[in-house]
Amino acid sequence: QVQVVESGGALVQPGGSLRLSCVASGAIAAMYSIEWYRQAPGKEREWVGNGGRTAEFAKDRFVISSADFGKMSYLQMSRLKTDDTAMYICKASIATKTSGGVPSDFWGRGTQVTVAS
Repeated sequence: QVQVVESGGALVQPGGSLRLSCVASGAIAAMYSIEWYRQAPGKEREWVGNGGRTAEFAKDRFVISSADFGKMSYLQMSRLKTDDTAMYICKASIATKTSGGVPSDFWGRGTQVTVAS
């Protein structure tokens, strides 16, 4: 099977920085993409970005990069605001070794980011 695991969430002060990681492992035949989302309490899940694009709220503050042939993704966040408090979740589009090349989406459980003074 495939596992997607996020890490790096923490309590950080406004204006601070944080780097989140997402790693995909298991029976992976091909990686298609990893995207980041976030969900704050009582709010809808919203898209944060991928390696090529970021949401408007993340422009000039968040940078997404990848490594290990796309199996790892990093979300570098700077100038954090209290509004950035949320569970950050990654979604990996992966073709498994038994899927015949057809990709499916695999979600992680998320890592909590809290921005507070």
